[in-house]
Amino acid sequence: MTEKIKLKWVYLFSALFILVNTVLILKEYFYLSIFIPIAIIVIILYLYYLDKLILLIVFLTPFAINIKNIELGIGISLPTEPLLFGVLILFLLRSLYKNNFDGRVLKHPVSILIIINLVWIFLTSLTSSISLVSFKFFVARLWFVIPLYFIGTHLFKKFRNIKVFSWLYVIPLLGVIGYTIRNHAMHGFDEEAAHWVMTPFYNDHTAYGAVLALFIPVFIGFSLNRHYSRNIRTIALVITMVLLVALFLSFSRAAWISLAFAALFFLLIRLHIKFRWILLTLLIVTGIFFSFKWQILDALEKNKQDTSANFIEHVQSIANISSDASNLERINRWQSAVRMFKERPLFGWGPGTYQFMYAPFQRTKEKTLISTNFGDRGNAHSEYLGPLSESGLIGMLSIVAIIIAFFITGLRVYKRARAPEVKMLSLVTLLGLSSYFIHGLLNNFLDTDKASIPIWGFIAILVALDMYHKDKTEEELYQ
Repeated sequence: MTEKIKLKWVYLFSALFILVNTVLILKEYFYLSIFIPIAIIVIILYLYYLDKLILLIVFLTPFAINIKNIELGIGISLPTEPLLFGVLILFLLRSLYKNNFDGRVLKHPVSILIIINLVWIFLTSLTSSISLVSFKFFVARLWFVIPLYFIGTHLFKKFRNIKVFSWLYVIPLLGVIGYTIRNHAMHGFDEEAAHWVMTPFYNDHTAYGAVLALFIPVFIGFSLNRHYSRNIRTIALVITMVLLVALFLSFSRAAWISLAFAALFFLLIRLHIKFRWILLTLLIVTGIFFSFKWQILDALEKNKQDTSANFIEHVQSIANISSDASNLERINRWQSAVRMFKERPLFGWGPGTYQFMYAPFQRTKEKTLISTNFGDRGNAHSEYLGPLSESGLIGMLSIVAIIIAFFITGLRVYKRARAPEVKMLSLVTLLGLSSYFIHGLLNNFLDTDKASIPIWGFIAILVALDMYHKDKTEEELYQ
């Protein structure tokens, strides 16, 4: 009887689907007739295949288009963010109803620190200078973190999904690269054109470059992975070369620096230098910089090399803080962020509000030709100073703590994993993340789907490798 009832429902919905589509076609609503089957497929994915829906979202991310209202401070990336919001709501409802989420994930140090960061973002949204912007920021952070990190750790219990994740992001990214290089070629590979030829898929060359640098270590690892066939390794090597060419043509100096630091970090790991010594060295270098800040700035001000289509000159312009408008504007934004922090050191001005509140904190002598008072040209250009100004000292420290925690996790997996493939994946994932968070000293993109989806996904990969795969043998990984 049950099977008969199910069959009747199938016939009923099929007849209804045919009827509705017939009416829409007769009325010449062709777009709606195409939308209905897509909507049905998405609903089925939500109800029965949430893991596949997340992978679909990853695949769609490079092609997503951002729609933004500057005046209200509200933007949305289509189609990824509405889909992620649906995943967020469904996950919360399922968790309340079934309560079957793996509690071990919540007890992992990385998860604890992420939860602390989310709680602090919520609290500082309550005290925000622009509540609408801050609560939208908080909800957006939830729809990135919960699907990609918390559900992601469950997704990556299946070892194959770890590699599938990167392939699904990069394959459509190759289409964006082709589109970008074609546009760039039409403008003679001009350095100025390199700033915008990837639009509308990426806002500018810095976001585009950050994502390219993120995946280059991963695909180098794939090209060396002996568990792949020779053909797949060759394809991975070709993709690596394409990513490197695209990174070079992006003219993103911050992305170049970040990849160079990732390479340096790789050498430190291969030399078996302990993480605490790396951290101590970074603290000493930071201390030296602030001790001799004015002497260093004096030396840098002698550099007059502006950005250029010539590679050597473009690299030299990285240290130009006397005439390079891009570098000077970053300093302007950083100084403004520090002044904002000093005025509200505990709770900050509210998550996501920097670009709307920093204008009065600019100094005339620090402003540049590209400075603005209208909140229409980006944010604090730092993954660290942005939270400092928006959520106070605790906001910034919680981000730093997450970074330290996943680095420790990744290094632990790399050192203790029994299977060489797990070692390789932990290493290349960690190198990709290191490139991004070095880049984060100069730019911030965690409020966008383009960066947040792979970043939180990569962090989930490290935690999943730590919890589920590091003690497995080669044979056990694919059982």
